Amino acid sequence: MIDVEVSRIVFFLATILLCALWEVLLPDNTLQCSKLIRWLNNFSLSSLNTLIIKLFIPVLAFQVANEMSELQIGLLNLLPLPSVLSFLFSILVLDFAIYWQHRIFHLVPSLWAIHRVHHADRDVDISTGVRFHPIEIILSFWIKLGVVVLMGVSPIAIVAFEVILSSSSIYTHSNAKLNDKLDRWLKYLLVTPNMHRIHHSTEHQLNSSNFGFFLSVWDHWFGTYLDTKEHGFKIGLQEFRDKREMWIDRLLSQPFRKS
Repeated sequence: MIDVEVSRIVFFLATILLCALWEVLLPDNTLQCSKLIRWLNNFSLSSLNTLIIKLFIPVLAFQVANEMSELQIGLLNLLPLPSVLSFLFSILVLDFAIYWQHRIFHLVPSLWAIHRVHHADRDVDISTGVRFHPIEIILSFWIKLGVVVLMGVSPIAIVAFEVILSSSSIYTHSNAKLNDKLDRWLKYLLVTPNMHRIHHSTEHQLNSSNFGFFLSVWDHWFGTYLDTKEHGFKIGLQEFRDKREMWIDRLLSQPFRKS
């Protein structure tokens, strides 16, 4: 189990390194705020999340998945599916659950107060991909664990999805320029940085779209996909424009404040 967690962390750090290099070599937008301050506080928040729970999420979910498999509990453990199909279906189900979790966190006021910590960032880059309040991390974990138990997701699928989810969060928030033609084709199946950046707009019409983290098909199928030619829209939330909101103490207290 330790090897599983180490492998996940190594893959995650490699994604950060590659996307950070991409941002430096081919930036897509000029950042409004100091990268040093943003990275210091956003990654500090992520480190705090790791200390609180994130180190244990894949391992605990892995253990639960093992128990479900041994006890033959959950839909996928009852269906006579080939292991490859079961694995792929597990990834789809987990990504589908994250899509709807994301939408619900936007719709329910108490959950939005927690999730808006992520949206209050005035720029979007790789550090935004790890900027989540600890309460959201904990809630997300229990939602995923519920899906694991209900569906009987395999242990290897849990590990694979955690790698996909964390890496996708870094990639889709990258301030990196992607070839327009490639971007256009990728968006039929996968979320791209250009597609997800729209979701971080200050405008309600724009940020109420493109909820996917990995697969874009859910947005296409459920009518939340938006591909706009509009450029120069503001990023973040109007009520949290003060530069002090970039600091970790303000990020932690933000769900409990109105401004």
